[in-house]
Amino acid sequence: MILSEISKTLREIRVSPVKTLGQNFLHDRNLARWIVDKAQVTPGDYVVEIGPGLGALTEILVASGSRVFAIEKDERLVKFLREKFQDQQLEVLHADALKFDVRTLYQQPRVKLIGNLPYYVSSQLLIKYVKYPSPICMWLLMLQKELAQRLSAVPANADYGALTLQIQLHHRVEYLRTVPASVFLPRPEVDSALVRISPRPANELPAVDTELFNKLVRRGFSQRRKQLGKLIADFVPNWQRTAESLGLDRQVRAEAVSLQQWIALTNYVRPVAAPERHIVDSELFPVVDESDNVLSQASRSEVHGDNLRHRAVHILIFNKKGEILLQKRSRWKDRHPLLWDSSAAGHLSAGEEYDHAAQRELQEELGIDVPLERIAKLPATNRTDQEFIWVYQGHYDGDLKTDASEIDAVEFFPAEVIDGWIAARPEDFATAFLECWKTYSKACRK
Repeated sequence: MILSEISKTLREIRVSPVKTLGQNFLHDRNLARWIVDKAQVTPGDYVVEIGPGLGALTEILVASGSRVFAIEKDERLVKFLREKFQDQQLEVLHADALKFDVRTLYQQPRVKLIGNLPYYVSSQLLIKYVKYPSPICMWLLMLQKELAQRLSAVPANADYGALTLQIQLHHRVEYLRTVPASVFLPRPEVDSALVRISPRPANELPAVDTELFNKLVRRGFSQRRKQLGKLIADFVPNWQRTAESLGLDRQVRAEAVSLQQWIALTNYVRPVAAPERHIVDSELFPVVDESDNVLSQASRSEVHGDNLRHRAVHILIFNKKGEILLQKRSRWKDRHPLLWDSSAAGHLSAGEEYDHAAQRELQEELGIDVPLERIAKLPATNRTDQEFIWVYQGHYDGDLKTDASEIDAVEFFPAEVIDGWIAARPEDFATAFLECWKTYSKACRK
């Protein structure tokens, strides 16, 4: 829409822009086309649009052939959009984007997010929708210029801070262009900017304890003028030795430390080390026949290398809401790295029984000890990597202590989301989990 059309439409639908909702309507058609072009939208994309307003971007997105899911807080604009785009590939949800369950987007094959984020909640929306791991493969966001500069900042820059590092740890951020206030009605008080965010490729940066990384970063930037070593003394009591080891000036301030150096500092405090391959490969597993009778024992490398039948356990942990905890396997797994799997899973060691192995894996991977119930036993097939698997279930709602060498991330999901996710993106999962989920669903869900 051009400026005159926006003014006319607002009068016709009796809508006045609400400042508390951050409503500023884009009236530059060329800019709207440019924005959608930078999103590289294809007909196979599922595009989530936050704050569609009068549909300046929505119209171009729908015309691209993609499916569009728009989240709009203003009920008046929801009605307008539904009437304007009826019978097209658009769904308009009347909701607060801050309350939307992002996990449901895993049920779509390829998700992109576009949004002109209201200034007053832009940081909260950003943190919510860019949180790692995410079902979204690209974010194209219109933000207040100051925030966009913070996200894309580099070290030794006044805009470089804790938020910069927390976002850039898992994502690449491109500052695409400044957008003048004059292209909006009503005109905001400051300029905006467009940023494009994309996930970093797997293994681009060293593994790191994300929770500790964020704690150190927040502490380091809590007083920007103060030396870093003094601010993080609780974590690093001998700062001079640490700084020398990492090649940092002992008087350095947080804003001069690069992302790679923050990762190195975090790993100095609490290393995330790859499992020693020779030790892992030499673990002894029971080798079994087609009836799960023990024949002999062999090392992990022999069992996997020769595709021998062996034993494993998978555990599904539920919270009070009935959601199931899934884990994203670590980058160092010899099979199915960085794919989603059961809450905890692992092999039986030589001489070990199934029940004991289930409790051990739960403790080793999640740091918890809860009663477990057997659900069903799966036969050894190619789909289970030739593992006989006993599937267990248990319940837990407390804190988890995950082993970063085993697990990249964990999150609870509703069962119906997992169903839709498997249908849309089966390649996201370890094959054995798919078999376990099928068995669990048949045995325990009505």
